[in-house]
Parts: sequence; C-alpha cells; structure tokens
Amino acid sequence: MFRLTIVVILLAVAFYFYRRGKVSEEQPRAAMTDEQIKQGWRALGFFCELDDQKRVWTLTGSRAGLLYFPDLLLGYVNDPANAANGEKKHYGPYWSLEIMTWQDAGFDGNAIRGSLTDLTRLAELVEAKLATAQPGSPVRIREEFAPNSPYSLLLDIRADGFDPSSADGERLGAATQKPLQPPKNA
Repeated sequence: MFRLTIVVILLAVAFYFYRRGKVSEEQPRAAMTDEQIKQGWRALGFFCELDDQKRVWTLTGSRAGLLYFPDLLLGYVNDPANAANGEKKHYGPYWSLEIMTWQDAGFDGNAIRGSLTDLTRLAELVEAKLATAQPGSPVRIREEFAPNSPYSLLLDIRADGFDPSSADGERLGAATQKPLQPPKNA
C-alpha cells in the first residue's frame, strides 16, 4: 500500500510539472509597443514579410541590412541544437521569420528550410547576390536553391541607411509614414 501511495504521489507531481510546462509554452508573447517593434526590425537588419497569395518571402533592407540574413543563417547552422530535422527558430519582432532544419531545401508558407548544408549554401548564395545588387533592383531566389519549392525568396534592396521598420506599414501604420505637410501659401 505504501508503494502505491508513493507511485501515485510521484505521478501527480510529474503531471503537475508537465502541465505547468505546457501552460507556460502556450502563453502568448507580451504585447509590444510600436517602439519595441521598430527596434526589433532594426536589430534584425531587415523587414521580413510572407505573402501567401504571391507565394514569396520578401526581405526588405539596405544591402548592409540584408547581409544580416546570411549571418543569421550561419548562426543557425552553427548551433548544434538545430542539427535534427524539424528543429526551427523564429526571428524578428513578430517571430514571423522561421528557419527550419529539413531534409529538402525550400521555401513554403511556414519556413525557409533545408539541411544545414542547404542553409549554408543559401547564405552563400544571398551574399553573392547582394555583392552585385543595386538598390531598386529586387533579387529573386528559387531556382538556384530549391527549384521545386512552392515559394520564392525576394530580396528587396533599398538605399543605404534604410530603416527596416519603415516597411512595416501594415502593423505600425501611420507611425512609419511621414505626416502630410499642409500646402504653403505664398
């Protein structure tokens, strides 16, 4: 009887810790202020947007800002925790950019994915494309990385000094737009 009581108590404690962990995982991220969102895009170096209708991941930034993306990929690749298929990490203030370890390289409605070798190759490809890219000339990547991928990656290159938070017009709205100036009367 004593052993049964101990087993029941241990199971109850284990269940408690299991549920406590699950509840904390499901907690939504705390609401962010507009300034925190702006700082999040600036820290990332570029703005990221997924368009499911056009089937494209768009990264918008200056060449210097977009070069953070290959660094991010290489940082992901060099983290031993990301070696197994199915591992993933989210980036950006909304965690909208997802990088995922997977056996097949590709872009889809959930993630930019591939083996660690594929993701290294993507980092090198993006660096090479950015080396010759000019502001205003978008670069589309699909064929060179994952020709059978349902989505593409679009690098929207802006001028030096571009603030990536200014591309977040949908969520930050008027906070990223210049106020209208009243006409000057001469």
